[in-house]
Amino acid sequence: MISLENIEPGGQRTLPVILILDCSGSMAADGKIEALNDSVIEMINELRVIDDSNGYITLSVVVFGGPTSRVTAKNIPVRDFAFDRLVASGLTPMGDAFNQVELLINDRSALPSSGYQPTLALVSDGFPQPALENELENLLSSERGMKSARFALAIGSDADRTLLQKFASDGHVHEAGEASEIRHFLRWVTNTIVEKTRAIPTEDGVAPLSDRTREQFARGDSF
Repeated sequence: MISLENIEPGGQRTLPVILILDCSGSMAADGKIEALNDSVIEMINELRVIDDSNGYITLSVVVFGGPTSRVTAKNIPVRDFAFDRLVASGLTPMGDAFNQVELLINDRSALPSSGYQPTLALVSDGFPQPALENELENLLSSERGMKSARFALAIGSDADRTLLQKFASDGHVHEAGEASEIRHFLRWVTNTIVEKTRAIPTEDGVAPLSDRTREQFARGDSF
């Protein structure tokens, strides 16, 4: 069990957030990519307010569309983050994205064991192309993959809900029937991060914890 009394204020125990975003060709339809871009920017702005220049929250972005996935940002403090709007094109190389995420969370020089468990948010509107081999299993079976808080959003009727359900920590898949609902998911993810930041000590002490956050600490949320 983690005791808050053992965490020193100012120790820069980072809280990593990793966005895994579908920018394949199908996301160009129905305003989905525009809504995703706007929602990510809104999320970043809200996280900046939450972080309040402390540097605790770091953000990484892995996008998949075209022949491969790309890490467009790696462990950048949210206060310094500049988001480049995504353009939708190509296939859906989700498996390659899972490989990139596994590398990110297992980079102990960038994410030391003293940090909080990372929050992973996956957004997709389709099936992996090419089909998955063992990429998701490898991510989920890794020590840090298992400890991550993982959330998934299915956009529209063509999303691979079986895969997204397997990705999500609790098996729950959030739904966006239309593009405008993407922002609701990222706002929900932001709220879960708020819960964790309430447990981060500051010069004024530690803010009261919700029951949900207390459960996270009881389980041990360092990785």
